[in-house]
Amino acid sequence: MPSNDARILLQAAVPTAAVGAIAAVVSGVVAGGKGAIGAAVATLIVILFMGIGLYVLQRTAKSLPHLFQAMGLMLFAAQILLLFIFLAAFKHTTLFNPKAFAFTLLVDTIFWTAAQTRAHMKAKILYVEPDKSGHSS
Repeated sequence: MPSNDARILLQAAVPTAAVGAIAAVVSGVVAGGKGAIGAAVATLIVILFMGIGLYVLQRTAKSLPHLFQAMGLMLFAAQILLLFIFLAAFKHTTLFNPKAFAFTLLVDTIFWTAAQTRAHMKAKILYVEPDKSGHSS
């Protein structure tokens, strides 16, 4: 993974993990151990889904740059749909507190999106690949 991609991944994953840790503590206090487990599972799911999505998007940008914008929109819609599917699937679970899970999933998704947007805005990524041969025409 090129340095820009890894930097963007780190700048999105670290704040999301921190928010997830805070959510786990708060959920643990409010809903007990099952609340903390629900928050931790939600954080892992968000980091996994969004991280894979970022990886796929970066690969698309390099191999099929003309599809980048459409792929980004489709990928974001697919990620949100998958997160809703997870919410529906674990709605009545007894493994962990579903409310803590749902709240943390929502908050982590918002933080990941904001952090990724910020990382992309601050990244110094060239819009046009420089001529490799050194000739200008």
